[in-house]
Amino acid sequence: MKPLTFSVLRLLDDGEFHSGVAIARNLGVSRASVSLALRGLDEVGLVVHKVHGRGYRLPDPMQWLEREVILQHLDMEAKTFRLEILDTAESTNSLLLQQAAMEMSSSGSGGVRVVATELQTGGRGRRGREWHSGLGDGLTFSLLWRFQQGANLLSGLSLAVGVAIARVLQSSGIRGAVLKWPNDVLFHYRKLAGILIELQGDMLGSTVAVIGIGMNLRLSDGMKARIDQGATDLFSITGEMPDRNKLLAALLVELVTVLREFERQGFAPFREEWVHCHGFENKCVTLHLPDGSSQEGVVHGVGEDGSLLLHTPAGNRGYSSGEITLRKVA
Repeated sequence: MKPLTFSVLRLLDDGEFHSGVAIARNLGVSRASVSLALRGLDEVGLVVHKVHGRGYRLPDPMQWLEREVILQHLDMEAKTFRLEILDTAESTNSLLLQQAAMEMSSSGSGGVRVVATELQTGGRGRRGREWHSGLGDGLTFSLLWRFQQGANLLSGLSLAVGVAIARVLQSSGIRGAVLKWPNDVLFHYRKLAGILIELQGDMLGSTVAVIGIGMNLRLSDGMKARIDQGATDLFSITGEMPDRNKLLAALLVELVTVLREFERQGFAPFREEWVHCHGFENKCVTLHLPDGSSQEGVVHGVGEDGSLLLHTPAGNRGYSSGEITLRKVA
């Protein structure tokens, strides 16, 4: 999407009809440029009504991310963050990884870097999967945290981040959201949010962790059709669209709270809370391993390193590979 498209959409945000001539005059472009800018929006889950003689109209006004509003919601933690809001990005994780490679400063010297985008065109999930999201229909953002520990001491980090998300959902009145090992948030076994953590560093030195989070807020039918697994959103759960700016601020505050404690004590303080939130605890499951094999058993918590503990006919075993998938046995 071009910058002009976002400018036009912001003009249409009042829900009223605006003629192509008026929009073109306001933005200092041609009427043809306006028409071109509004083509193909259905591909990002957006509908713009066009009526001859009246112009263009957004039937559902956008709720834009606004940096200053988010900072206000952050309150006392506002100075903690270096927050950047983009109209579009291929991947917020990739952007922060690139920035981390160019910067040598620690997390305390300039604030915790956060990049959020209205539209992510190349979002990634585990195992190379795509993360599908439309324009303004969710939250897609990444946070960069610099750990003084090596990567080998960060086991369980994705689970701790899941605890932070679960806390925010619960405090927002969302009941029934559960965690799925190791990095998903589900509602009625449909995916509501996902976590992707990518590390830079070595086993002994300091480590940069880029924590990417995608959360579905209000997916269009077309966007749901593109997702290759069961998915849901907060609008379907509650019947209303949450305040995106307020929700993002709440997530950032809780994430920093959890990351500070994780840096001091690792995953152990979050273990019991995570197990309580696990939607597959004490259930029969099948684990599909990277080598193509599978293992059936009953989930019995997680280890202090975040590994999944499975009771199998051969005894209790722990699994920690990032390539393991977890599926409920019917």
